[in-house]
Amino acid sequence: MLRSPIGATRRRPLVLLGHGGGRHKSARGLVARARCYVTRCCFAVAAIDAPGHGDRQGTELDEQFAAGSKERMPAGEPIGPLITWRNASPAARAVPEWQSTLDAPQDLDHVDASGRVGFRGVSLGSAIGVPLAAAEPRITATVFGCAGHETLAEAAAQVTVPVESLLQWDDEPVPRDSGLALFDAFASREKPLHTNPGRNAGIPAFEPESSQRFFARHLVREHDAP
Repeated sequence: MLRSPIGATRRRPLVLLGHGGGRHKSARGLVARARCYVTRCCFAVAAIDAPGHGDRQGTELDEQFAAGSKERMPAGEPIGPLITWRNASPAARAVPEWQSTLDAPQDLDHVDASGRVGFRGVSLGSAIGVPLAAAEPRITATVFGCAGHETLAEAAAQVTVPVESLLQWDDEPVPRDSGLALFDAFASREKPLHTNPGRNAGIPAFEPESSQRFFARHLVREHDAP
């Protein structure tokens, strides 16, 4: 999915949107966020389905995750470690797919995919986005959240671009200490941390507006058309 302002001519920043676990590129929340980036910020926006999500058939690992979740949840056992394990597999496959997605609009005259690129994703979106930002120099600003350090600390240590981090204080799958450890692992000089009370799915409605301002500050140039 690639969206851009109607009648766009000048090259404009590109924001990549990664969806959460169990979601897809056409999920209502993701589409609404894309529309805001396009209409309010005049960005181009791209999104793809993560492996095993949306139009993409699940793997044996996906089936194992679903079975494990069904066993643990009724018993009251924490599923955070299981989610961390489950997210690591599609993340490894998704990084080269996102790099190909960045290659695709290079010839478009209204999308700047060569160095003014942002990535926004929480939960599974962060599990994919952190290693992608570590590997991809075209990404120059990121928004991550609702993810722990267990499988991401090494990649986070290689991320030096600005990072806006979101931490839900009562996140069920991601222990608070793990989320703080991931924040600490980022090597970025600019990395504001936004902490809010509430659970994993309770990110406040004002946070997307903050991400718009964050990306505008780091991706927009004075000569960009409104």
